[in-house]
Amino acid sequence: MTKTVGKSTVGRLKGRPQFLFVREGERRKGPLFLLEVRDRQMPEEAPRVGFTVTKKHGNAVERNRMRRRLKEAVRLSAGFAMEPGHDYVVVARRDVLHAPFKTLEASLKDRIATGKKQKRQQSSAAPGKE
Repeated sequence: MTKTVGKSTVGRLKGRPQFLFVREGERRKGPLFLLEVRDRQMPEEAPRVGFTVTKKHGNAVERNRMRRRLKEAVRLSAGFAMEPGHDYVVVARRDVLHAPFKTLEASLKDRIATGKKQKRQQSSAAPGKE
């Protein structure tokens, strides 16, 4: 087999310290998964991605199916949206197992493309307290 290396080549997070590093970054919640993102301040390096499925989401067979579905969605479409020099961790939720694959791909691309949300401005006085 010939492996084609393109612009969308995505590295992998493999060690626990790498996952813990990303955990301190930004969190983007969704119905199918939680996406954790952290900038490594290395724009010349390829993005890296890791996948997590906790034991509360089923037995090993189901967890591996969820992980494989997420890996394939990243490989086919979401890898193009990932920014160089960033690390991503996808924490699966149970719904990943039964969601249509097109929905999974679209949700993943949307979460990756979504930038940091603006914080709401708080008024100087809280309502009801003066």
